[in-house]
Amino acid sequence: MAGETILLIEDEKNIVELIKYNLEKEGFRVLTAMKGNAGLDMALKEKPALVVLDLMLPELGGLEICKTLKHNDKTRNVPVIMLTAKGTETDKIVGLELGADDYMTKPFSPRELIARIKAIFRRVHEKPKLELLKAGALELDITKHELRLKGNSAELTAKEFELLKTLMEASGRALSREFLLERVWGYENSMNIETRTVDMHIGQLRKKIGKEADRIVTVKSVGYRFDGD
Repeated sequence: MAGETILLIEDEKNIVELIKYNLEKEGFRVLTAMKGNAGLDMALKEKPALVVLDLMLPELGGLEICKTLKHNDKTRNVPVIMLTAKGTETDKIVGLELGADDYMTKPFSPRELIARIKAIFRRVHEKPKLELLKAGALELDITKHELRLKGNSAELTAKEFELLKTLMEASGRALSREFLLERVWGYENSMNIETRTVDMHIGQLRKKIGKEADRIVTVKSVGYRFDGD
């Protein structure tokens, strides 16, 4: 984990310096870009292990950069954490739909950012189990990292896939948002993290599985449950 290259694309100098200092203190190699075009070029050339991407950038916006990275064979599997200004809920949802792995709302603490980065690296480095999970028209192929609906492949982001896998594996049991944050996102002390990340991913996941969406049940005051066959 330490020694991995992280690309930070952010146009606020004080934020760049703060994040760079804290990441380097943790042993990461940090590349920086303060304009969108330069950041995209650097991402395609350097192929970093992870990108921290601001939404609002000069020349080229964060959403367009995320879209380009996720549609390029060389960078589609590079995790992206998007940084957003307060009150840009729509942009957060669009970012997640484009394949961003996570988002953080400014202002945020460098400590939480580092926790999220480490959580993503833990997930990336885990070896998948050889499994095929089925429910109705859903088939989740763990080895191929693929969701199939009635035999047709359906595209999921990495986080949506892990979330659906966790819910299906616990079929019939209600899972709290805190549990899902710890299991899917790898966050420690999740009770202290103020985030709607789980709810937003559930919403996008339900849209993508169409008629099977009712299998993901909201359990009031708890979290979510997956109803299998």
